Amino acid sequence: QVQLVESGGGLVQAGGSLRLSCAASGSIFTIAMGWYRQAPGKQRELVASITSGGRINYADSVKGRFTISRDNTKNTVYLQMKNLKPEDTAVYYCYGSAGYVAWGQGTQVTVSS
Repeated sequence: QVQLVESGGGLVQAGGSLRLSCAASGSIFTIAMGWYRQAPGKQRELVASITSGGRINYADSVKGRFTISRDNTKNTVYLQMKNLKPEDTAVYYCYGSAGYVAWGQGTQVTVSS
């Protein structure tokens, strides 16, 4: 059974930092892993992705503030978030793709002003 388990969300003040982790089990995501987020009343949007070969893509809104990394030996993807802003408040979802897409349950990130 494929499972993605996220951790690291929480409440932080503007300008603060958080690190999200997503551990995958039951499958090796040979194409990409990454993070989406969904704020209340908004569509889910891609935050960052990283392929198994290390190619990285960021949303323009997080470039220079967020860093995605991947440990293929642990089948885990990380999202280091710095200089957080209130508009970063959302539920963050981890995903993995390998011909199909699997999703984590989501972790809440709240940034207070």
